[in-house]
Amino acid sequence: MNQVNQIRVALYARVSTTNHGQDVGMQLGELREYAKHRGFQVVEEYTDIGVSGGKDSRPALNQMLADARMRKFDAIVIWRLDRLGRSLRHLVNLLADLESLGIALISLKDSLDFSTPSGRLMFQLVSAFSEFERNVIRERVQAGLKHAQAKGKKLGRPKVAVDTSKVMQLRAEGQSIARIAKQLGVSTGTIHSSMKNFLRAQDKIATNVIY
Repeated sequence: MNQVNQIRVALYARVSTTNHGQDVGMQLGELREYAKHRGFQVVEEYTDIGVSGGKDSRPALNQMLADARMRKFDAIVIWRLDRLGRSLRHLVNLLADLESLGIALISLKDSLDFSTPSGRLMFQLVSAFSEFERNVIRERVQAGLKHAQAKGKKLGRPKVAVDTSKVMQLRAEGQSIARIAKQLGVSTGTIHSSMKNFLRAQDKIATNVIY
């Protein structure tokens, strides 16, 4: 194949641990052989070593995606899909990002080439399953919330008690909201709410006195 027409590819390999004989060298060896067999031009190799596939952010993966946005290659070749990510949501998001960039993904052991019609069909199926999974989780959460409400349980974060008189005293002394919050061990939002409630109560008292 003429070098001008060669498809430029990036190779990505990952192992979650260096124990138990795991080595990216085995993955890269097979990926290089595959690329050579297909006549691909390997422009870069990216490896994450000792990084879990459950992490969406990984040094080599992040760099590869940054290079993908710069169109440094036409396709990414991986050893197996679980090397890219274990989460269905993460995989779908990655595939969607790559598709929007016009970059194909090839998974050697899964015999998947997302640049082909059958590969694109598989991507649509994976996306549909991911959407189904999200809907099921959403419905379970909503059902759980309704069940909790039916039992009289209060939802949301518990309110944090704060000494309003202390807040107003410190504020009168000229201390900042941030400093007061730090001193009392609460958020700045809690301090703002405390002051607002105090002023609202004072307005009501003043109104009652006038009328």
